This record gives sequence, C-alpha cells and structure tokens, in this order.
Amino acid sequence: MRLGFNFLLWTTHVTEEHLPILDAIKATGYDGVEIPVFEGNESHFAWLRRHIENAGLQCTAAGAMPSGSNPISPDPVLRARALDHLKWASDCCAALGAELFIGPIYQPLGEFTGRGPTEDEKSRCVEIHKQAAQYAGKAGVKLSVEPLNRFECYFLNTADAAAELVRRVDEPAYGYLYDTFHFNIEENSLPDAVMRTIGQINHVHISENNRGTPGTGHIDFASVFRALRASGYDGWMTVEAFGSALPDLSAATKIWRPLFANPEDVYCGAYRLMRDGWDAASDGDFQPT
Repeated sequence: MRLGFNFLLWTTHVTEEHLPILDAIKATGYDGVEIPVFEGNESHFAWLRRHIENAGLQCTAAGAMPSGSNPISPDPVLRARALDHLKWASDCCAALGAELFIGPIYQPLGEFTGRGPTEDEKSRCVEIHKQAAQYAGKAGVKLSVEPLNRFECYFLNTADAAAELVRRVDEPAYGYLYDTFHFNIEENSLPDAVMRTIGQINHVHISENNRGTPGTGHIDFASVFRALRASGYDGWMTVEAFGSALPDLSAATKIWRPLFANPEDVYCGAYRLMRDGWDAASDGDFQPT
C-alpha cells in the first residue's frame, strides 16, 4: 500500500513553479503524487517525470472528459473523440511514468438527462472503455473509472454500478476508483462498499466529507482502512482535497469558503491520518456493521 497526494490542490497543470512541492510531499513521507492530465503533450510530461523521479517519488495521473467528447453519446463522432482523448491521456501517462489514469471518464461533468443511465448508454461506455483499456494496457497504463455523486453526474454513482461496469469491460488494465467523499453521499456503509466490490477496485481516494483536510470531518476513515486492509488491498491511497486558489476548479468542486489554513496543513494532516490509520488497522478478519 502506497500513499499519494493529488496536485489538484494547487493546479490543473504542473509547471516549473510547482516543482518545489514535490520535495515537500516527499519530505512529509508520501510515496507519490497524482498529476493532473488536462492539457499538454508527451514531451511536457516526460520532462515532469524526470523531476518526479529525482524527488524520489512515483506517480498516478488524473483527468476528465472534455466538452465535445462523450463515451456514452449516441453520436459516433462524440464517442470517437472520447476514445481519442483517452488514448492521448494514456500516451501522456506513459511519458509521465504514471501507472494509473483515473477520473470520471464516462461523461462530461455537469451534463444531466433527468434520468439514470440507459442500457444503451452502458453498452456504449463498455465499447469505448474496452478499446481504451486495451490501448492503455499496451502502454503500461491502467484506467481507473471514478464514480461521482449524483449532483455531479448521472451515469456512474455507486460502488455496485462501478463494479458491474468493470466486469463488463473485462480488461486487466481497467478497474474503478473508490472515493470516500462521493461514497459518503451515495453508499449506506463505506466499509461494506469496499468488501462488496474489492475485486474491481484498483485505486482509492481519501477525501473528507467537505473536501478539506481528511480527518477533520465526520468520515469514519478507521473503518475504511480496516476494510481495505482486511480485503488485501495493496494499491494506492491518494489524498484528494480542494481549496479556493483556482477559480475554475473551485467553481467545479463548489468550494465557496476556506476549508483549511494552508496546504501544508492538508498534506501533513492527511499523511498522519493515513499512516497511523493503516498501521492501526487490523489485518485479520473484519466484519463491517
């Protein structure tokens, strides 16, 4: 099990000005960082890879579906653009040295139909994601599809729906991301969701109920750590927190008020929560309530 921190706390595109953060993350004790992949090219991410490795860190990557591309659309042009985008992201991840590309890669965010996903939409998603996972796998990258809560998307909201999508895509380079913030809204029990779907989970986001510093809100992280450890999970646990420094991202994540004093409080506090919580979790039998 490795501990990571998502750079979306600071930026949607990591450049030279952000490089000192790598050393701070490493000094805190983290094993890696999660790099936003929303723009740029392979040469940029190859440049960034050298700095990440020089800092003694590993990495994963995060992104989303841009407007004008949609894997579940009935329009074949939008689906083709979605596949092209996922191939581009996989190429950037390969250059970056990122082993995972994660995110809500099934629909543009904030688009709703007034109903849940149809079977046709599910089938279209499976078709595009299967091709994308095959392409990513050849590049040494795995995809991790992220369910979001019902207020941000309609296609994928729950652990069971995500697990079923993973089973239908049926590719070794494809799994789903378990996120404590979204499942705090959508699931009746955070540990139960782990135990039911652990076979399809290939990444974990540790995020507080208000998206601020993990451990300062009401999420029972101890029960999540126990469930993950009892299930044999040995992938990444990566912190995802958001602030108000980036206006566009603040608008997308609905951050209207300060949630912490400074970023150092977030990554130091979250590291201590995860390190101590994982060490304290029993690796024996665990029966969630």
